[in-house]
Amino acid sequence: MDFDFSLFFRALGLALALEGLCWAVFPGGMRKTLLQLLPLPDSRLRLVGLGALLLGALLSRVAFHF
Repeated sequence: MDFDFSLFFRALGLALALEGLCWAVFPGGMRKTLLQLLPLPDSRLRLVGLGALLLGALLSRVAFHF
């Protein structure tokens, strides 16, 4: 299976566009969310990150079959 760089860069671009949209539309809410994340321990942030990683991988796998 070859790595599809075009697809990778499209997915990365979509992720950056969605992140930028959140900052453009809800800058105050994004700032407030970041401030709430600061006191959390690294273990909690790592767990949330791993959960997001697994969910993203699952969604990618499901989308691959459509």
